[in-house]
Amino acid sequence: MNLLYVADPLEHFKIYKDTTFAMMREAQRRGHRIAACEPCDLHWQRGGVVQARVRWIELSGGGPEWFTETTLETAALKDFDGVLMRKDPPFDAEFIYATHLLEQAEREGAHVFNRPAALRDHPEKLAIMEWPQFIAPTLVTRSAQEIRRFHDEHRDIILKPLDGMGGMGIFRVQADGLNLGSIIETLNKGGAQTVMVQRYLPEIVDGDKRVLVIGGKPVPYCLARVPQGNDIRGNLAAGARGEARPLTAADRATAEAMGPTLAPRGLLLIGLDIIGTHITEINVTSPTCFQEITEQSGCDVAALFQDALEAAIKAF
Repeated sequence: MNLLYVADPLEHFKIYKDTTFAMMREAQRRGHRIAACEPCDLHWQRGGVVQARVRWIELSGGGPEWFTETTLETAALKDFDGVLMRKDPPFDAEFIYATHLLEQAEREGAHVFNRPAALRDHPEKLAIMEWPQFIAPTLVTRSAQEIRRFHDEHRDIILKPLDGMGGMGIFRVQADGLNLGSIIETLNKGGAQTVMVQRYLPEIVDGDKRVLVIGGKPVPYCLARVPQGNDIRGNLAAGARGEARPLTAADRATAEAMGPTLAPRGLLLIGLDIIGTHITEINVTSPTCFQEITEQSGCDVAALFQDALEAAIKAF
């Protein structure tokens, strides 16, 4: 198969932990050809099809020179067996524009994973609204008054921007309400931006669990991101420690309840963030943690993903 990965610049990959690298490595191990491009390389012109300036590469091991570029060419996306959208957040206007180009490529015959429309329809923080039975008390609003009311009710809350990533912009306000006004002003920018507010979940001390769901089925192990020191954030980018663990019965039940609904929408790979028994986010843009889970548990997540990808491509 010829596979195209739409991702961040290859030179910026941290291959010791990068999930897209793990996907590429497994694909190459199976004999597939690998190409890569960035969203900025996508283009379309009337009378033609969606194309990209792509780099055909061969993986050559670890270290800074982890790949060799064999060919640079312009290629139509429809001519690849599969196109994998693996651009990291932020979920900004340029990301949305890229999904529109990818959706046009689908109309021309390309097979894109995750599907572009599904990426747009499932913003990672707001997607949990569809599953109220699995989430903690949550408020989505621009209103400072509503946030204060929510704090009065729950006393210990988490506030975060809808476009944050890696734990950026997350605040905890306890019963004393210290700095609540300043935090609201910072996040909602005078009512111009929407904020998510959730009841604080004390189970965070045991980790924010990343539960991967591939082809509608949960991976048997999750990665618990355990906050360190005085930090409340369960994000590896914020210094949390990752611990691979077998899924609990509750986590498996949640993933098995959601997976069969989400997969048919074109979400081949999702990452559920679960604190205690509550989902806090549904990651669909470029879910990670393949390498950490594999290294600690022996469960080959990249192989599970490649199996599902190949089956999905053959099903078209």
